[in-house]
Amino acid sequence: MLGVREDPKLPLRFRLPPPAPDPIDGAVLGALVYADLFDYPLTLEEIHRYLIAIPASLAEVGERIARSSWLRERISQCDGVWTLRGREPLSQLRRQRARAAARLWPYALRYGRILAALPYTRMVAVTGALAMDNVPEGDDIDYLIITAPGRLWLCRAMAITVVRWAARHGRTLCPNYFLSERALVLEDQNLFTAHELTQMIPIAGMPIYQRMRALNRWAARFLPNAWEAPWSVEVAPAIRREITAALEALGRMPPADWLEAWERQRKIRKFSARPVGECRFDADHCQGHFHGHGQRTLAAFAERLCYWMG
Repeated sequence: MLGVREDPKLPLRFRLPPPAPDPIDGAVLGALVYADLFDYPLTLEEIHRYLIAIPASLAEVGERIARSSWLRERISQCDGVWTLRGREPLSQLRRQRARAAARLWPYALRYGRILAALPYTRMVAVTGALAMDNVPEGDDIDYLIITAPGRLWLCRAMAITVVRWAARHGRTLCPNYFLSERALVLEDQNLFTAHELTQMIPIAGMPIYQRMRALNRWAARFLPNAWEAPWSVEVAPAIRREITAALEALGRMPPADWLEAWERQRKIRKFSARPVGECRFDADHCQGHFHGHGQRTLAAFAERLCYWMG
């Protein structure tokens, strides 16, 4: 059994089962198996970008797919995308979800502008399924928000106000991951986190995004070809920066420190009553991933990859 669950910090190439005749073959299959967990076929360019643990050129990947009989027994091309063999109907599902994503993106950018304008916000990125254009109709919009140090919980409180306002207009926002600028180095260094990092779409605060990527170079052990953002767009904040700066200046007064501590303690008490999952709540983290999605994904990937490698 593949050892992702036992030691997720080791580069995956050290833990792949042996049958692949070429390292690139195993890495290509791994990329497709991982994407299949989310019912998502990949283009050749996406296989190259999310090639697991093996740095290789796009030409090398294309050549191995074309020439490797071992791979072609396991994967199939349909409508310009690659799937595991027998999963060809996913090509139609990808088109359907891409259309749904295209309708959702204008709202993601619109509310992203508002979130970016909040005092203490330093970066906003779209994460989750929408970042991959892999959403069902009416899905929610996931955000990662980076905040100024010492004001994460006040920033979150303001963001939740935006969430409630959007809900009244029929849109579900889910800013379920807040980090302060002091916490840009991600501690869960595994394949799942590397995917989340390299798939997210920065829409505000590109300098912070670039700094975050530079501080998490460990992700290249898992996805060495996914260094640049898939794409990005710098939205203009909904409020002039001068106004936000003035509000932040007021927030440097002592009462704001008290409010920050009060809000942090209040919410941590509330969150502590829920299942732990993959959560962390402190002055620099509000990671509300209660359902253990990352570890369940890694476990499913380990099991499914062993099946397809055999």
